[in-house]
Amino acid sequence: MTYFVTGATGFIGRHLLERLIERMGTIHCLVRKESLAKFEELREQLGVDDKRLIAVLGDLSKPKLGVAPATQRALAGKVKHFFHLAALYDLAASEESQVVANVEGTRHALEFADAIKAGCFHHVSSIAAAGLYPGVFREDMFDEAEELDHPYFRTKHDSEGLVRKQYARPYRIYRPGIVIGDSRSGVIDKIDGPYYFFRLIKKMRQALPPWMPTIGLEGGRINLVPVDWVAAALDHIAHKPSLDGHTFHLTDPAPRRIGEVLNLFARAGHAPQMTMRLDARMFGFIPASVRAALGSLPPVKRVVGVLLRDLGIPSSVMKFINYPTRFDSRETERALKGSKIKLPKLETYAWRLWDYWERHLDPDLFVDHSLGGKVKNKVVVVTGGSSGIGKAAAMKIAAAGAKLVICARGAEELAETKKEVEAAGGICHTYQVDLADLASCDQFVVDVLADHGHVDVLVNNAGRSIRRAIGASYDRFHDFERTMQLNYFGALRLIMGFLPKMTERHRGHIINISSIGVLTNSPRFSAYVASKAALDAFSRCAQAEFSDNGVSFTTINMPLVKTPMIAPTKMYESVPTLSPDEAADIIVEAIVERPVRIATRLGIFAQVFYALAPRVYEIVMNTAFRLFPDSAASKGMKGRAELEEPTSEQVAFAALMRGVHW
Repeated sequence: MTYFVTGATGFIGRHLLERLIERMGTIHCLVRKESLAKFEELREQLGVDDKRLIAVLGDLSKPKLGVAPATQRALAGKVKHFFHLAALYDLAASEESQVVANVEGTRHALEFADAIKAGCFHHVSSIAAAGLYPGVFREDMFDEAEELDHPYFRTKHDSEGLVRKQYARPYRIYRPGIVIGDSRSGVIDKIDGPYYFFRLIKKMRQALPPWMPTIGLEGGRINLVPVDWVAAALDHIAHKPSLDGHTFHLTDPAPRRIGEVLNLFARAGHAPQMTMRLDARMFGFIPASVRAALGSLPPVKRVVGVLLRDLGIPSSVMKFINYPTRFDSRETERALKGSKIKLPKLETYAWRLWDYWERHLDPDLFVDHSLGGKVKNKVVVVTGGSSGIGKAAAMKIAAAGAKLVICARGAEELAETKKEVEAAGGICHTYQVDLADLASCDQFVVDVLADHGHVDVLVNNAGRSIRRAIGASYDRFHDFERTMQLNYFGALRLIMGFLPKMTERHRGHIINISSIGVLTNSPRFSAYVASKAALDAFSRCAQAEFSDNGVSFTTINMPLVKTPMIAPTKMYESVPTLSPDEAADIIVEAIVERPVRIATRLGIFAQVFYALAPRVYEIVMNTAFRLFPDSAASKGMKGRAELEEPTSEQVAFAALMRGVHW
C-alpha cells in the first residue's frame, strides 16, 4: 500500500509514521529542501530504509505543493491514502503566516492530491475549527462554528471548509483536541496548552511546601489527548472501510476543568494543589465595560504583562481559560469499537509528561545561568574588594571574564589582589578609596566613568560592623555616625554617582550587601543594623522608580560570614558561619538571577515571626541578649582575650539560629 504524508516530521506526523511503517507500505513524505537533514535523522530513528520512507521535495506555500511534474506522474494513481497533517499551530503567529500555512497549504495539498488521483484524503483539522461555540459541538457540525476571530481558529475552520466544499474526491476529517505528550514516554516537542502553566507550578513548588493549600481558578473544560492515542486512532479509522465523508472528533468524551488538570500536574510535580478553585463565571455580574476599563489601566496591564512574561504564558492563552465548547465523539467511538484503542486517563500518565518537561523542555534549562554569560566584558565594581567577601567575589567575577574594578583603603591589599586576579588570567583595575569620605566617593565615580565609560554592575560590599550594646554606647554616638557614614552614605554616594549613566543606557544592576540582622533585629548591633536597614529601605524605594528603566536592585541579607570584620568577637570562632567563598557564591547568584532579595529561610522566618507575634519575638531576642555577653573589645579592652570560653548553651543557641549575629 502506498501513502503520501504532509507534516511527516511534525509531532503527530512522526507518531503516525510509526503506525504506517508497521503496515509494510511505501510512504512518500513531503519535505522542504532545508528540512532534508531532519527527515534523514527521523528515518534513521524509525529504522527504515529510503525505499520505504521516501522524501518528496516540495513546499506547502506553492501550487500542487511545488512537487516536480515527473514525481507527480510517477505517483499518479498509486497513492491510496493521502494524510494532510502539515499546519502552523502557534497562537502567537501572525495572521498572514497562518493563512499561508493552514489555508493555502491545504488548498495546494488538495490540488496535488487531485492531480495524482489519490485515494482518500485524510485531513487533520482541529477542534479549533468550532471556534468558541457555546455548548456541544457534534462531529457533523461545521457551519455552526462561532467566534472565529482568532487567526488560528479561523484558518483551521477555513482550511477544513476547503476540503468539505471544494474537493470532489473521497475525504475524511479528523479534529484532535489539544495534543499533549506521549502517554508512554511523556515525549512532547513544544510547550503548548497546559504546559504553559508548568513553570507556575514549579515556582509554587519552590516557594511553598506541598501540603500548603492554595487558591486558583476553576476555568472551563480543556480537552487533552495524548499524541500516541491520536496517532493510533487516526491510523485505525483511516483504514476502516465505508467512512468517507465523515468527521471524527479525536477528543476526550469526559474532559476535565482547567483547575482539575492543573492539580493533576501539581501532584505530579510535588507542588501545592489548589484546594479552593474559584469559577471565573462568578465574576460575570461585573459589566464587561467595567472589566475592560480595569484591564486597560496602565498599572494593571503592566502587572499582568510582567507576571505572564515571567511565567512564560502567552497573553492569548488567557482568553481561553473559560473555554465554552464540549465535543461529541460518538462517530469516533463507533469507529474504534473493538479495536482495543482506549484513551488513557490523564492521572495515569501526568507524571510522565511532567518528568519529560522538567528534564527536556523547562525554559529555565535554556537560560544561561553562568556568571560568564552575565559579566563577560562587562564593567563590574566591587567595593571592599581586597579582602573577605569582596575579594572572594572579585576573584570569581574576574575569572568569568568581567572588567573588574575594585576599591579599598589599603594600597598594599589592592595591589596583592590585582596580582592574584591577573595571575589567574583576569582583568583587574584598582582604586584606593575611603568610602567613609564623601569626597573620595565622588572622585572614585569620576575616575571610573572616565576610565571605563559606565558601570554595568555595582556591588556595594564594603562595610563596618560594631557589636556593642546600646547601654554601653551612651557616650559613643560616633559608633552610629561612622557605621551610617560607610554602610549607608558611602554606598548611597556611589549609587547616586553611577545611576545616571545606567539610566541613560537603560541597563544596570546594583547589589547591596545587607545583613540578616535587618530581618532578625539582632541585639547589640543597633548601629550596624540601622545603617544596613537604611540601605535596604532606599533600595526598595529606588526599585519602584527604576523598574521600567532596565536598572535592577538586589538586596542580599547576608548571614554571618567568617571575615576579619567579626574577628574581635572570639565567640564567633565556636558558632556556624559562612566562609567568604560561600558568601561570594551568593553574590554570584545575585548577579546571575537578578532577584529583588536574597535571604536565608531563617531570616525570612524571623521577619514573619516578628510581624505575627512581635511581643513573643521580643522575649526570644531579649533572652539571646542576656545569654551572650559583650565582647572584650566592646568594653574598651581591645587586644585582650575573651574572659570566658563560650558556654554549651551559647553554642547551641547560635547553632539553632545559624547565621544570625549575636
